Formats: sequence, structure tokens, C-alpha cells
Amino acid sequence: MFESIFRGLFDAETASVISVTDFMICIVSSLVIGLILSVMYMYKNTYSKSFIVTIATIPAIVCVVIMMVNGNVGAGVAVAGAFSLVRFRSAPGTAKEIGVLFLAMGAGIITGMGYIAYAFLFVIIMGAVDMLYAQIDFGARKNAALERTLHITIPEDLDYVEVFDDLFDQYASKFELLNVKTTNMGSLFKLTYHITFREAGREKAFIDDVRCRNGNLEISLSNQESSVSEMM
Repeated sequence: MFESIFRGLFDAETASVISVTDFMICIVSSLVIGLILSVMYMYKNTYSKSFIVTIATIPAIVCVVIMMVNGNVGAGVAVAGAFSLVRFRSAPGTAKEIGVLFLAMGAGIITGMGYIAYAFLFVIIMGAVDMLYAQIDFGARKNAALERTLHITIPEDLDYVEVFDDLFDQYASKFELLNVKTTNMGSLFKLTYHITFREAGREKAFIDDVRCRNGNLEISLSNQESSVSEMM
């Protein structure tokens, strides 16, 4: 009688029903796996509270979906379409965030198929590898500390093509003009550069020299920016 409460309204009499015990084991296991993933991701990574909560709950959500879809091709196609719609309602993230979301979904799929031990083993191995790469700073660029994004405002009567080249040659080993746009009704230009300094600690002297060249207008120097759509 108790098991019949959880039988689907449209299930055939011969259809197998997931027992409540198995259902709870899979759900609890998925939540524990999500918690493990969240703790591992917080190690040496920047994150928001909402993203961590999402990682913690995605394995359980996917687990339930897989258990309900198991063996039903039509429902599987519908779920795939629903997941694709969610993609267009979410903000793009970094490659690392997308990767950990796929990891959480993969763990949920394994748990939903009933392979709980494999799910734990999969998460522990992948989490340990991720933490190891974070510890040894795997993939970091050698000159990342010297790479900056520079924004310079200049008056419209100043030719920006080569006006700062001698300063760049003095302070930077590499530079590139990325963007030029007008502002203040066309009376000012805003230039955006990617530059790599020759040595650390020269930013102040560089900015002082640029100020003398651009009439003491606005200058902004920040860590090197990447395009929003770039997998970084």
C-alpha cells in the first residue's frame, strides 16, 4: 500500500517502481556528493554563495531526473530540451565554473543510475585533481603579474597613433592597442591597451609620464581584462 502511493498515475501494472528506500539513498548520496564538490571548489577559488549552493544541489536534482527518466526515451528527449533552455537563461561563466557544473551533473547522472560508489569515487578523484592543480598553480601564465589593461583619455587634437610609443618602449616589453572610442561629444578619445611591463613596481612612474603626455586626463590601470565570451 505504501509503495503504491509513489507509483506514477500513468505507469503500467508491470512497470517497475523505484522503492522509497532506494530513492532516499540516492538523494542523500547526491547531496553529500554536492557538499563534497562545494567544499573542494572553495579551495583557492573565488566564488559566490549562490554558485556554491548551486553546486551543492545540482547532483541531487540531476539524480532525480535520471531516476524518473530511466528507460523512457520520450521523457529523456523532453528533459534534454529543458536543460538546453536553462542555458539561455543563465549568465555565462568561466571555463572553471562550467567545468565544475558539468562535474556536478555527471555525478548526479551516475547516482541516478544507481552506481553510488562509482559516483563517490568519481567525485573524490576529480576533486583531488582539481585541488592539486590549484595548489601547484597549474596553467598560470609566467608574466600574469606584469600584464595590465590600460585606459587612457586624451584630447581630440592629440594624435594617438604613436604619441605613447616611446613610453611603452621604455616601460613595457609588449603592448597592443585594443580599442579607440570617442566620448564627451567627441571632444575626447578613450584608448584601451594591453601592456606587459618589463619589471614590477614601475606602474607609478609610468602613469606619471603618461599624465604629462595626455594633459592630466583620466588614466586607469588594472589587471588584464578578458573578453566576456572568452573561455578563461
